[in-house]
Amino acid sequence: MHHDDFKFEPVRGLPEALPEGEHILWQGAPTPMRLAKEAWKMNWVMWYFVVLAIWRAGVSSTSVPLATAMGHGIPLLIAGAVACLVIYCLARVQAKSTVYTLTNKRVGMRIGAALTMTLNLPYVCIGNAALKTSKNGHGTISFELIGDTRFSYLMTWPHVRPWRISKSQPSFRAIPDAARVAAIFADAAETRVHAPKIERVTPQQGAAGAVAAE
Repeated sequence: MHHDDFKFEPVRGLPEALPEGEHILWQGAPTPMRLAKEAWKMNWVMWYFVVLAIWRAGVSSTSVPLATAMGHGIPLLIAGAVACLVIYCLARVQAKSTVYTLTNKRVGMRIGAALTMTLNLPYVCIGNAALKTSKNGHGTISFELIGDTRFSYLMTWPHVRPWRISKSQPSFRAIPDAARVAAIFADAAETRVHAPKIERVTPQQGAAGAVAAE
């Protein structure tokens, strides 16, 4: 039986229906393999076990034939493959439970596999954004918040900019076509922040203002 853990969401990735005048510009999620490599450092783990295997074979080669010594490194290579598989599975679960959203008014992030939470970041609360891309177009967009807005680094990891712990920066991690998404964010944020604000004035306030002008 098909079961959707997020079936209760009125809008995918958001905890409530969008108010009038707000619409979704883009939605996406991390690519599992890129998330495993960038956040979980899967490549570093893989090379760590490769180096251990080479070292083990080298030590053994001083006392046994080379072919036998190379066989002594195989268990370490198997352990490394298992470790990388576990890391990939963890990254895949995280990516599957994540939805990044850009609307014309805010940034939304539904994150967390075991404990799900949703971050809503209005554009007026974002002071700056940083884009880091790789050769294949995948990248990370980090949002620098202004004012007193704070989020726990540990609670939001890996959806934060690495090593910005004291003042964490929520991030769209390991997303495809990151440059295009950054351009969508820039256009929407520019329009929203510089949108004219219309203050509603009651007839009494208008009359008072006219008297003061006289």
